[in-house]
Amino acid sequence: MCLNSRIPPESLNGQVKKGLCPERDFKVEHGGFSDCPVYSLKHLPNTSLLLTSGPAENSIQVWETAAEDSDAIKPISNIYAESKGENNWTKIATTSTNSSCVLHGSAVNNIHITELESKKSVYKLGENSSDAISNLNFLDCCTFLVCTVKGQLYLADTREAQSVMKSRATPSTLSGERWCMGVKHELQGVSTTGPSVASLSSEGRMTLTDVRNFSVPVKRANCSIQEPGSNWDLMCIAWAPLLDDSLSISGFNGTVQIYDSKAWHVSAAEVEPIFIHKGHAITCPGEALLVTAHVWHPCKPRTLLSSASDGSLHVWDWKEIQSTD
Repeated sequence: MCLNSRIPPESLNGQVKKGLCPERDFKVEHGGFSDCPVYSLKHLPNTSLLLTSGPAENSIQVWETAAEDSDAIKPISNIYAESKGENNWTKIATTSTNSSCVLHGSAVNNIHITELESKKSVYKLGENSSDAISNLNFLDCCTFLVCTVKGQLYLADTREAQSVMKSRATPSTLSGERWCMGVKHELQGVSTTGPSVASLSSEGRMTLTDVRNFSVPVKRANCSIQEPGSNWDLMCIAWAPLLDDSLSISGFNGTVQIYDSKAWHVSAAEVEPIFIHKGHAITCPGEALLVTAHVWHPCKPRTLLSSASDGSLHVWDWKEIQSTD
């Protein structure tokens, strides 16, 4: 099922009433049903189109939110994608700088940019590696980043056929360790300084990399997790768009952890979160919940939205845990 919900802006500014009320502040505007599990959902900027993908399909589903006289989200077409099976499904990315195309792939050697209207591939990454990928991110209309499950990063420029930069592979000390990445929002059209790509492993290791020179990480840390992530498809790491050096992780349990990376160094050290959102776990005590995704509000620096495996959806604010020392 796909839902398009809206949170009124005035509900977040604290002028009406502090806190959010489900009956007042959440309104489902459109909805639809998918015959297959949806693991990735992207909006195509400046359009009424949505894109979905998942392990049960070897295609990307294109949906359209109906006109004002209907609340339905309807499937309108499919785009063929070279999916490699249940554990290696197609990842997708979109960008506001080019709303006519979608970036997609399940492995390094089948990454394409496809034009939605013609369904023709207009670019293919010129790499032969069959490594599965965990994330794709546009940086602008011409460049994009790829993170493999082994932690290797690729930076590609679509204006030059062979313009691909590759990071030194992140060593995995344990068998089965998997990686994902998060990219600073400032990269999408605006220059930034310092670390801009954060990578997270299923063992709780984090590396921060400068996209201008990602041969080696700038900072490393080992985050506080009780046990390794068993479902690496749910791992998520995200930069706070309005707070310097703050980032968040989820997918290991029923919590979202927020970290301040300002004091991190290139030598990995154990780090503790400055805040932990436990709302999902508290509402269902005794159940083995997993946070399935989370995202930062683009305009409210300390507001996030998170979802969990029980179907719950939370919008919440946070403040740094005060030290008792």
